[in-house]
Amino acid sequence: MHDIKWIRANPEAFDEGMKRRGLPPQSAEILRLDAEKRRLQTEVQEWQSQKNRLAKEIGIAMAQGDKEKAESLKLQIAGAGVEITEKQLAEAEGKLNGILESLPNIPAEDVPQGRDEKDNKQVREWGSKPQLSFKSKEHFELGEKLGLMDFEAAAKISGSRFVVLKGALARMERALASFFLDMNVAAEYTEIAPPFLVRDNAAFGTGQLPKFGEDLFKTTNGFWLIPTAEVPLTNLVADSIVDEEKLPLRLTAYTPCFRSEAGAAGKDTRGMIRQHQFSKVELVSIAHPEQSKQEHERMTGQAEAILQKLGLSYRVMLLCTGDMGFSSEKTYDIEVWLPGQNAFREISSCSNCGAFQARRMKARFKGKQSKETQFVHTLNGSGLPIGRTLVAIMENYQNADGSITVPEALRPYMGMDVIRA
Repeated sequence: MHDIKWIRANPEAFDEGMKRRGLPPQSAEILRLDAEKRRLQTEVQEWQSQKNRLAKEIGIAMAQGDKEKAESLKLQIAGAGVEITEKQLAEAEGKLNGILESLPNIPAEDVPQGRDEKDNKQVREWGSKPQLSFKSKEHFELGEKLGLMDFEAAAKISGSRFVVLKGALARMERALASFFLDMNVAAEYTEIAPPFLVRDNAAFGTGQLPKFGEDLFKTTNGFWLIPTAEVPLTNLVADSIVDEEKLPLRLTAYTPCFRSEAGAAGKDTRGMIRQHQFSKVELVSIAHPEQSKQEHERMTGQAEAILQKLGLSYRVMLLCTGDMGFSSEKTYDIEVWLPGQNAFREISSCSNCGAFQARRMKARFKGKQSKETQFVHTLNGSGLPIGRTLVAIMENYQNADGSITVPEALRPYMGMDVIRA
């Protein structure tokens, strides 16, 4: 959410930020509603003062036995029409907040201008793509041939965009989660086991609501299934004041994630790339504003370190203004090489949201020498998604006979070197 005080002082800069997001100027309407809201606030406050004065006069009149004067004063209070003014104020506040809540974060200065993924900028590339002496297969071909990946069984149970993993692939999913968490904890992230169901305010705080409600699943009693552990982890500091000395807070969690994929019709319809349910290990940082840029690089480096341990070739992309998420001011996507698709595909997205989410959540910090509180900065990243990492391992470590070599880093967790039919 945006800071109305900053918009008042910097309307042109705000409109320029919205322009970079592909939106028309917004400040004129925002400032009009803000002025109307403040005018009505003044009227309500003035009336409240007058009401307090009249109430004292009524008390004095009653004490003096002057009932006629007391009744006259009561009529002044009843006829003031303050209820109408308060209703107008609520409407003005609702309209103003509605606009501020619907607008995306302003991109950082070093984010490239662009419309879509074609305009993203490559920052670096790591590793060597495997040189296979045979025609590479996609993960679903390998998994089905091994008898360890069953989409038909999942469809009978739940419909499309689900999978049943069996045997060694199910074991690999469990092994990856443990491996990721161990690496993250070693990198000074605190492991958290959060709820998988959240209330409206939590989904609002991280920017999923109200704009992206159709991308989520909702229970019949009003809970939202988390689309990512970013939601419960970041909301751990909602409506609170964090001690400045405790920043940055680094958190990690392994959770299932649920997404409706409302805008993904026809995309990745085969395989595990885009599913309604998947598991992921998430990274979240709650940082001092002066730390957040450095923390963003650190978080991205942590996701890269995991891929390097697994020996998976990848590239880091700086997303352009048209490809960034709603709450982000700067995002790095890490794309892993998939031989079966002969392409790089996103495996991690690491974002610095600045104070955007914190303002929605009222998440602040205060130093010992400071009288005023400030909003924290929030960051989130995948470290890593289990399904897409499993896909990358299968395709990069496939053998001519259809077996899958287990990466060395995973062998202590798997208890095996090769996955066979």
